[in-house]
Amino acid sequence: MTDLLDRYDVLLADLDGTLYRGRAAVPGAAEAVRGAAERGVRTAYVTNNASRRPSDVAAHLAELGFPAAPDDVVASSQAAAAMLAEQLPSGARVLVVGTDALAAEVTAVGLTVTDRADDAVAVVQGHSQDTGWRQLADATVAVRAGALWVACNLDPTVPTERGMLPGNGAMVGVVRLATRREPQVAGKPAPALLNEAARRTGADKPLMIGDRLDTDVEGGRAAGMATMLVLTGVSDAPELLAAPPALRPDYVAADLGALTSVPEDLEPGPRPGWETAVPAPGELQLAGSGPDPVDALRALCAAHWAAGGGPARVTAVGEAAADALRVLGLGAEAPGSANVAGASPSKHIAGAQS
Repeated sequence: MTDLLDRYDVLLADLDGTLYRGRAAVPGAAEAVRGAAERGVRTAYVTNNASRRPSDVAAHLAELGFPAAPDDVVASSQAAAAMLAEQLPSGARVLVVGTDALAAEVTAVGLTVTDRADDAVAVVQGHSQDTGWRQLADATVAVRAGALWVACNLDPTVPTERGMLPGNGAMVGVVRLATRREPQVAGKPAPALLNEAARRTGADKPLMIGDRLDTDVEGGRAAGMATMLVLTGVSDAPELLAAPPALRPDYVAADLGALTSVPEDLEPGPRPGWETAVPAPGELQLAGSGPDPVDALRALCAAHWAAGGGPARVTAVGEAAADALRVLGLGAEAPGSANVAGASPSKHIAGAQS
């Protein structure tokens, strides 16, 4: 029987929320990636994080049990450097607002790093905890003077032990506000990072896998790639159900264990044991029963999207359906039941069958 790994030649995997959460691997993720490698399907690790060297990222992944070498990591710093190299002559001076890791990628493509705004022909901006007013002021001067401006990503926040703190997108916003200019963007959801990953790996049929609709899935779709959402990180069932067309994945899975599933079983659509109805616009009903609540979610998505999508109220007919909705964060007492478009994140569904 053909499974998902038979359909794609390279997996492009997001990191945080997809492969690991904090310092721990997502249960089963390393085993799934190793299993894909044994089948001859390579995994490239794609990250918007431009502050770490690919070798450091690979070392972290290897510690967690993933088969990872520096060449397997494609960071937004590399994609940003490639964008600069495509548009600038060799040796052109680039003002780097970011870490030494970002500067190293700029020099690796034959460009020159400068710390002077007045002789920079380009500015590249990536996340760094040391970015301050003087660096942002220099970037503003250079961009205002006409320098090419590339942002590694527009992530407004970064997760830390202290909670969500300002990310590269927040710092880019300072320069944007001061210059009234818009940067070119390398990281997800812009397609440059994923296109660079496909080029580096020679992928003919890549599959983008991630836990966020607004970066991973949107980025994969923008790059013309198939996408799979795993419910182990940020985006949850309520958010998926309310997703606009540009953020809807080809496959929905509880976790990376789904790589050995039949592709059609992961697609949003009618699923055995579950019955859906749309009694009125924005109204959904789930009935029936089955061993996999994610199957219920696939069926709900298909019915709701076919009816136009958007905010929805979900109700259950029968105890089994009510149990499934509770697991998905769509139950009567769950925040997603009243209006899924504004629901709070539900608990992870990792470990459910898929």
